[in-house]
Amino acid sequence: MNKPAPFDRHRDHAARIERAIAYIDAHLDRDPRLDDLAAAACLSPCHFHRIYRAATGETPQDTLRRRRLHRAAHDLVKGRDPIARIAKRAGYGGLAAFGRAFAAAFGTTPAAYRKRGHLVDPAPATKEELVMYNVEIRDLAPVRLAGLRHTGPYMEIGGTFERLTVRAAPLGLMTPEARSFGVYYDDPGSVPAQDLRADACISVGPDFKGDGDLRVLDLAGGRHAVLRFQGPYAELEKPYNWLFGEWLPASGETAADRPCFEWYVNDCRALPPSEWITEICLPLATR
Repeated sequence: MNKPAPFDRHRDHAARIERAIAYIDAHLDRDPRLDDLAAAACLSPCHFHRIYRAATGETPQDTLRRRRLHRAAHDLVKGRDPIARIAKRAGYGGLAAFGRAFAAAFGTTPAAYRKRGHLVDPAPATKEELVMYNVEIRDLAPVRLAGLRHTGPYMEIGGTFERLTVRAAPLGLMTPEARSFGVYYDDPGSVPAQDLRADACISVGPDFKGDGDLRVLDLAGGRHAVLRFQGPYAELEKPYNWLFGEWLPASGETAADRPCFEWYVNDCRALPPSEWITEICLPLATR
């Protein structure tokens, strides 16, 4: 009797991403919905964009644009449609924008490419070199938070934390036991900077019920992958990329459909940036 082949975590993860890419290829004439892509890959919609970008080096929208340009190249060489019609099918409203995008991908204009008469693949996306980090799987206790919504670039959330301090102090929330958290809902590589959503938070007791736009948020406890990072907040994207692109595929774990959050372990106002400690917490599905 033949033994079943051992389960290959990397191969399973790659197969999931390949299914998402196949879905994009099968629906080039419309922008695929996040839920449809996540369902095709059997991944959490909450973390799909980060997982996809970490695995491929580009966003699903980048893949869609690249695959549309590849189809346009085929249409230029193999078909007879006017370039304006090919540009429209590729998602461009005008010839100028299509020409710039095509030249960036193929190194020549659409007209010159058609005259050349043979297909050339555009340059593939490249992934940055990633450093390894330590990750622990921990059972975290639930935490009640008081939070202010931040919309815009994540690097500007410091101003929202300043507002949080001003709002929380008169309410008696800035106690020595209070901890600072950031809850992040979007992938900054996939969502325009002005549309990114986050909450600047401090931990509070069970009696806090909210105060205007200072809302109650309850972080669920349970299993989390926790990556401890020391350094400036501006460098947090690299450990995020490694967590989703390297650790998660090899771990055999599945990300739960809840947002990541960060615990700011020490006081950034009292220490230089090189000594700031952040714990990135990725919720994991129950086994």
